[in-house]
Amino acid sequence: MNWCEAPGYWLGHEVLQNYGCRIAAGFWITVELVVIASAIGVVAALCVALVRLKGPPWARGLMAAYTTFFRGTPLLCQLFLVYYGFGSFRIFWQDIGLWWFFREPFYCALFTFTINTAAYQAEIFRGAIASLPRGQIEAAKALGLSRVQLLRLIVLPQAMIVALRPLGNELITMIKVSAVTSLVTLFDLMGATKLAFARSFDLSIYLFTAAIYLALVETIRRVWAHLETRLTRHLKLA
Repeated sequence: MNWCEAPGYWLGHEVLQNYGCRIAAGFWITVELVVIASAIGVVAALCVALVRLKGPPWARGLMAAYTTFFRGTPLLCQLFLVYYGFGSFRIFWQDIGLWWFFREPFYCALFTFTINTAAYQAEIFRGAIASLPRGQIEAAKALGLSRVQLLRLIVLPQAMIVALRPLGNELITMIKVSAVTSLVTLFDLMGATKLAFARSFDLSIYLFTAAIYLALVETIRRVWAHLETRLTRHLKLA
């Protein structure tokens, strides 16, 4: 066979025709998983960061242990602990009505990804908040602003700008590491690709999937750069 005369074969045309719909479905599972986990993680991370900065000593220690564990252990290990570890307590989850959650690989992956990214984002927010000039906070208190007003009007707007780029990097990392969910029988983008390869033995399907990940990451990078430019335009010198 002349490879130059068979570009469709070289690019895996047949395997894409047979498994393209499954790969597309896996792509949306990956996007859904990452978006939901990141969105919930932002809220949880803000709470953890505020507790670490302003909470009582026992709470600060507890949150420090949480972030240390989830930032210091592999995500795959955490996923296995949730999916296989929590799944082994079937009777307990059935008694409290949560077996429907821990029996599904998607929900287990979502739970694991959420608590993992929340730990990373909490440290990002903690550093961003701690970097704000102390004089601004003291001035706001002198003007009589409440803690909620101080947080909403002074602290969070500036902290979000500082944390914006690290949060974008965390989102990109989440997209790439989401491939590990294929190891718990979830047919995300990588899971669908592994299935297609197992049935076709066409390595070009992995190249196609790598291109999808690359396009997704590059899109997010460009959108995030544009967002950062818009939000920080007032900080640039004329």
